[in-house]
Amino acid sequence: MNVLLAAGGPISQWPNIAKQYELYVGIDRGSLFLQQKQLPINIAIGDFDSLNTQERERIFKLADKVVTSPAEKDDTDTQLALDLILREHPNAKVTVVGATGGRIDHFLANFWMVLEPRFRKHSQNIYLQDKQNSISFLLPGEHTITKEADKQYLAFCCLTPVSELTLAKSKYTLDKQEVLYPISYASNEFIGEQAEVSFSKGIIAVIQSKDA
Repeated sequence: MNVLLAAGGPISQWPNIAKQYELYVGIDRGSLFLQQKQLPINIAIGDFDSLNTQERERIFKLADKVVTSPAEKDDTDTQLALDLILREHPNAKVTVVGATGGRIDHFLANFWMVLEPRFRKHSQNIYLQDKQNSISFLLPGEHTITKEADKQYLAFCCLTPVSELTLAKSKYTLDKQEVLYPISYASNEFIGEQAEVSFSKGIIAVIQSKDA
């Protein structure tokens, strides 16, 4: 199942959503953005504190299902949404938009979510996207990264210490590098349509990006 989670970051930073998803989930103000994009709202989730009364009533009427949360809680609304989807659909591929481009603390909370034990095992099925960047996550093993047609740059961001990091078929390569602390190997580039990465321990974010 392909699922779209729409968080409350600026709609101006959303990528072009041409793909048909099987489930559309609006997170707080993201529900309003789905409505503005004339996309379905299968689930609206959050405390909805970013919506005025009229907007809230409209979303509650349009959504197939509404899940409300208290304003003061341990999880962010995005964490609540991701947890809900992965408990009901553990094999879902989840694309999150509206998770970047706004407040940095919100972006970092979204970016680091995959390190939580409840999400880590699903991390290779979680994607963050905006109009300039696509972020995917890798667990240990051998991986092939396929170039997105509109992206120029490639980065490997080690979210944890990483063992035996090997980068091949990219402009800059590594051979069994021991990475002792989180670091981003930024501004790499594809030399063909695919690049290769392998490592034996840790978790890595792969970022494909382009200039504005």
